[in-house]
Amino acid sequence: MIIENWVALGLGGNMGNRMAYIGKAQMLLSQQVGEITRCSSLYQTAAWGNTNQPHFLNQAILLKTPFTPQMVLQKCLTIEKQLGRHREIKWGPRSIDIDILLYNNTQITAHNLQIPHPFLQDRRFVLQPLCEIIPNYRHPILHKTLKQLLVNCPDTLPVNRYLPR
Repeated sequence: MIIENWVALGLGGNMGNRMAYIGKAQMLLSQQVGEITRCSSLYQTAAWGNTNQPHFLNQAILLKTPFTPQMVLQKCLTIEKQLGRHREIKWGPRSIDIDILLYNNTQITAHNLQIPHPFLQDRRFVLQPLCEIIPNYRHPILHKTLKQLLVNCPDTLPVNRYLPR
């Protein structure tokens, strides 16, 4: 028996052809993790944390998956590697980043995985795309909707809808 779960992922990157990397990540995620049911618009965002680098393209997607959170994490890490991701500098430039943001209403604290993502409420580049696809989802720890978290987000870095030329 296959149990359907849902997972919200954040996709982003700031190296090379950013749109192509996000498109390839979506294709591999749909093949290896589950059916993509919703996608936000693409957003161009200033780098967060390590700010001396090119702007990112970011997107939030929602998938149905039969896999556990740990299995989803392993598949995401494998896809990142397939797409040329090298983890050398914390918050540094990258071809693709795939973060598990939410998984059902689950709370997990493990050495390699925290759900909900621990910085979700502090990052406008995560909240804005998430609000586009699940604005009324209530954070299982903070007990506020994503819309409420976005209104109160301390991050003031610009997050703009990306319109390719």
